[in-house]
Amino acid sequence: MQKRNEFMTEPISKRKTLKEVLKTSLPAVVDLSSQTFTWLIEAIMIGHLSTAALAGVGISQQIILLTFTILLTFVVGSSIITARYLGAGDHWNANHILGQSIIVGAALSILIALVWYYGAPLIYTVIREEQPIAQMYGIKYISTIAWFAPLIIINFIALGILRSVGDTLITMKVNLFINSLNLILDGLLIFGLFGFPRLETMGAGLAVGISHSIGFFITFYLLRSRKTVLFLAFVEITRPNLDTFKTLIKLGIPTTVEQAIWSVGQLVMSVYAGWLGIVVLATHQVFVRIQMVITMIFFGFGISSMSIVGKSLGADHDKQAKRAGAIAALVGFTAACIICSFLLLASNHIMDIFTDDIAVIALGNSLILIFAFIQLPKSLNIVYSGNLRGSADLNWLMWLAVFTATGYEIIGSWILAIPLGMGLAGIWLIQGFDELTRFLLNYWRFKKGKWKKLNL
Repeated sequence: MQKRNEFMTEPISKRKTLKEVLKTSLPAVVDLSSQTFTWLIEAIMIGHLSTAALAGVGISQQIILLTFTILLTFVVGSSIITARYLGAGDHWNANHILGQSIIVGAALSILIALVWYYGAPLIYTVIREEQPIAQMYGIKYISTIAWFAPLIIINFIALGILRSVGDTLITMKVNLFINSLNLILDGLLIFGLFGFPRLETMGAGLAVGISHSIGFFITFYLLRSRKTVLFLAFVEITRPNLDTFKTLIKLGIPTTVEQAIWSVGQLVMSVYAGWLGIVVLATHQVFVRIQMVITMIFFGFGISSMSIVGKSLGADHDKQAKRAGAIAALVGFTAACIICSFLLLASNHIMDIFTDDIAVIALGNSLILIFAFIQLPKSLNIVYSGNLRGSADLNWLMWLAVFTATGYEIIGSWILAIPLGMGLAGIWLIQGFDELTRFLLNYWRFKKGKWKKLNL
């Protein structure tokens, strides 16, 4: 109990803050990157089916990520409030927020399942590509996952809240199991190994659905067994509280808008890549998958800072919140330097892992330098965004995302890629400018300290 209430007494030292950042961030890094690493390995498997399959499934995964932003309203809203309650030692209200968030997630899961099943084909009609067979591969993948949507979504919310309040060791173990099972099923069902049917992209969808559904039951057991920092009471998931819903929506909508506009920007850039041809689209999707893995590493440090900043503010320790944010940024930037160095050293071999297509390999190798250096400002931007989320400065992050995503991803990438003829290089260059701009502005905002005056 003393361990959970340390934020209630006195601010911890700089050394202990670093220890706390590493303690919560490293499991979160493994946890979050395990999902995108799974998608990466899955992409390698699918890439060996065909270039069209790689491109089509990549678009479907981006659609799934876009629709998941709806759930961020309740994950982020819940996490901010719950961290404050835990920092103040109020576990009853923290558990109440968890239960109410799951109620809303269960209701939304039906709507999202319908979007995945019926709405995804409409997105593909916008993408004018040379091989429409990619649409068939992508639609099979996402429509299969749609059948498992309720269990996947509820598990996403529960694990997201646990992770964001610092219970990262538990979420790491659960997700490692889920993603290990996912990869085993991928091999069996995509290629039909050991007597299983060869289902290709439909098999990949089944692997996702089955593994995450089993993960749901594991998470439910843990939340009921009091082995986590939060407890799921049946009374909280059977009695909706309108006032709590309003608070969650108020805090969560800015993050939903922020992530939605960013996801739309990413999807639009994939559309531009599709307009440039199947080779460009396939190369772009390889970089998108690698970026997903790297981004989750950075998010691990951002979640750690968000958790510690939120708990520190709940205990009225403003200086500790600021210190934790700065230390998390330093650790995240160190990780980015290591990743950037690795990408440069392995630049001639990365694309070979994903495809045998010579044109895709050549185009990808020509862009590795740009891609590698993007990671430096990206790491700092993600951590400082986490700092501001922990302090509930959500409207700032929302409006910053609206302006930068519209100006850079949607407008700027089109200008560079098509009218100026820079192609895929223009699409990724503009992402680098976006990350650098947002980092500098978020750093200025956090150092300014206006977030100290914000109330939930």
